[in-house]
Amino acid sequence: MTAVTCRDDHRNWSTAESHDSFRVVIVRRGSFSRRAGGVCTDLDPTVAYLAVPGEEERFAHPAGGDVCTSVTLAPALWRSLAGDAERAKTSTVYIDAQLDLAHRRILGAARVGDVDYALTEELLRLINAAVTQAVAGPGGGGEAAHGVDTALVAAARDAIRNDHPAARGLLPLAALLNASPYRLSRAFTRQLGVSLTRYRNRVRVARALDRLEAGEAQLGVLAADLGFADQAHLCRTVRTHVGHTPTALRRLLTQAHRP
Repeated sequence: MTAVTCRDDHRNWSTAESHDSFRVVIVRRGSFSRRAGGVCTDLDPTVAYLAVPGEEERFAHPAGGDVCTSVTLAPALWRSLAGDAERAKTSTVYIDAQLDLAHRRILGAARVGDVDYALTEELLRLINAAVTQAVAGPGGGGEAAHGVDTALVAAARDAIRNDHPAARGLLPLAALLNASPYRLSRAFTRQLGVSLTRYRNRVRVARALDRLEAGEAQLGVLAADLGFADQAHLCRTVRTHVGHTPTALRRLLTQAHRP
């Protein structure tokens, strides 16, 4: 497992590169685009990618630099997770809030040492979920779905990520993107496997995790800052997505930084 930092801000595609290993690459911060096998994918902390040996890749960084975690899988580990499949049905992996939390805890364990094999256990859980999702293929979405409005979904994700006022509801977001609400909703769910509303809440939960990891103790302030109706709404949403209350998450995340 290695950290990869890119400080480029070029909009054009990079020269082609390839690796001789299976890798799962998860975005920590920032966003960028990847092109492989004729498919272009927009990547950010909600969407990771899986690369296979010999695959030709190109990258573009129109939004600036980024930081990623790259996990290399030995061929034996790949076979134990993917079976006989040498390639996944999709190269993209949706990172839900639970996988996001696992990623954060892996990074925390790496800082303080692998106490009681916590790092290894979290890492295997994360990798197993990613490979299983990619090998099974998207549930009617991703690269396997024909006619997916890739650019439309990317624009919607960008608006949500940048907290555009129109991104607070399906109707104003569809109007912003000059698309019908039905088309936007259907394309979004087909490509990512989750509804637009759930995706927006997943992004807000990630922001809550950022603040809790930094030690935020005022849950009422946190709820107001992130656009939740009240503290109870924040707690319900976080627990639904991650399985823990904000108070429990603060303990989990801050303890990971202590030696």
